[in-house]
Amino acid sequence: MPAAPLTPSEISGRLEKLAGWTYEDDRLARTYRLPSHVAAAALTMHVASIQQELNHHSDMTLGYSTVSLTVHSHDAGGKVTDKDFALAARVEAVAPAHGAE
Repeated sequence: MPAAPLTPSEISGRLEKLAGWTYEDDRLARTYRLPSHVAAAALTMHVASIQQELNHHSDMTLGYSTVSLTVHSHDAGGKVTDKDFALAARVEAVAPAHGAE
C-alpha cells in the first residue's frame, strides 16, 4: 500500500524537529558541509546503507566537501510522506559523526 502524502501543516510541524532541512518543490532537502572530500564521501556511503536498509532512496549529490539530499516518495505521487521524515531523521542522526554541519 502506498504511503499517504503529508499535509503542508504536518510537514511544517515535523520540519521544526529537523534543523537544517527544508521543504521545497514537494521534497525535503538538506545540504551538509563536511571537513573534507573523504568525509563527504564517507557520509554518502553511510547514507546509502541507511537507504538500503529502509528501502527508501533519496537523490544525493556529492561535492568536494558537501553532501546534498532531496527526498520524496515516488509511490505517493512524488509527495512527502512519513518515510521521507524517517530517512531524514536517520541521516541527521549519523551526520555529526562524519563532521557534518
